[in-house]
Amino acid sequence: MADRACTVSFTDVRGIKHSVEVTADSLFEAAVLGVKIRRAGEWNDPPGQTTMIEVEVRNPSVKHTVSLVHISRWLNGVSNSPAESMKKVKLRKLLATR
Repeated sequence: MADRACTVSFTDVRGIKHSVEVTADSLFEAAVLGVKIRRAGEWNDPPGQTTMIEVEVRNPSVKHTVSLVHISRWLNGVSNSPAESMKKVKLRKLLATR
């Protein structure tokens, strides 16, 4: 998939919904970039492993909901190509840093 504008959202433990805008070429890349931006900010409640993360891909608009557990499984799963393998390495590094 080509790079698309995405809105990544989640609801914190207080019930407040947070959203960030990212550009990504896959659902999981968008989710990782959104979590990374959220963790880098000075926020009290970054998403946890079971937090459901909503990804809206625009043009055409499509919405997906995944948890960090699902993202971790994908990142640590078998890759379909060398390019996907390299992308997973990059995304794992992004998710590991704060």
